[in-house]
Amino acid sequence: MLRRSLIKAATFAAFVGALGFSNAALAADKVNVQLDWVVRGNHAMFFVGKDKGFFAKNDIDVSEVRKGSGSPDAMRLVGNGNAEFGFGDLPTLAVARSQNVPVVALAAVNQQSPLGIISLAKTLKLTKPTDLKGLTIGIHPAGSTYIFFRGFLAANGMSEKDMTLNSVSPPYESYLLLGRVQTVVGYLDAEVPELEAKAGGPGSLSIMLGADHGWKAYGSGLFTSEAMIKDKPDVVRRFVKAYREAFDYVAAHPDEAAEITAKAVPGYAEKKDVLLAQLKADIASTFNSPATKEHGLGWMTKAQWEETLKTLTDQGVLKTALSADDVFTDKFLAVE
Repeated sequence: MLRRSLIKAATFAAFVGALGFSNAALAADKVNVQLDWVVRGNHAMFFVGKDKGFFAKNDIDVSEVRKGSGSPDAMRLVGNGNAEFGFGDLPTLAVARSQNVPVVALAAVNQQSPLGIISLAKTLKLTKPTDLKGLTIGIHPAGSTYIFFRGFLAANGMSEKDMTLNSVSPPYESYLLLGRVQTVVGYLDAEVPELEAKAGGPGSLSIMLGADHGWKAYGSGLFTSEAMIKDKPDVVRRFVKAYREAFDYVAAHPDEAAEITAKAVPGYAEKKDVLLAQLKADIASTFNSPATKEHGLGWMTKAQWEETLKTLTDQGVLKTALSADDVFTDKFLAVE
């Protein structure tokens, strides 16, 4: 009797094994995501990925999506293992790498930077970089906006001495609306939709995008730590696969993506319209490039990274010399 029971148990175990089941396969890998700031439209992939089952299908359990306090902090938190994946400004990632923060870019959500200089159209229209000379500009003295601004000035043969810089803190737009500064540095897919609504609607702002004036760099994107790539490459591969599936869905269904995100984030029930405006700005201006048409959303090229690193090096922003291979990898994007 015992022998027969053992035979049955062994037969069942073999059957289960043949189907590919195991304790490891049944238990999804838990990961946490660290954002650069409060939730915005370009963070929708994490919430859509959970809601639509893209992460679950790839045996990934996203336990937390944590709001942040800036890209530099997000890099440090992922680099020291407090979160497995992060989202932030990719030129800032290069600066973090030059400061020995062990993070690596996995996907570029914004194929070109959504950062620019913003003014109220009724008082000042910006058409070229030299229009900034002599102006009072509001800018946060640390983080992605300042790194962008220094690179933008370098790309256009100017320096901070050509203008007056006033230190501002979020929300940046209030300084502009109150007339304390003439321009602010901000994101087309973040501050602009909210600022435009407060300033009088479409056409109320004058926006000079860095991407249109020599700042050739990726915007924000997905990243992880060197330790994750070394120790858990399969988790990284499955996470990136799920993330790209969610990215495709968000780009094709922005209204639904905004609704899913608004429902998922505490305190965001009334913010669907803002999230949708942010997403539409990205879809119109930053999600796509010749590279993504060939390889899919999120793709990165070595040539683009080399150009970004050169600009940052010329401006003296990087603490040590870096190569493109130091800051990004496309091996997880290339896996289908």
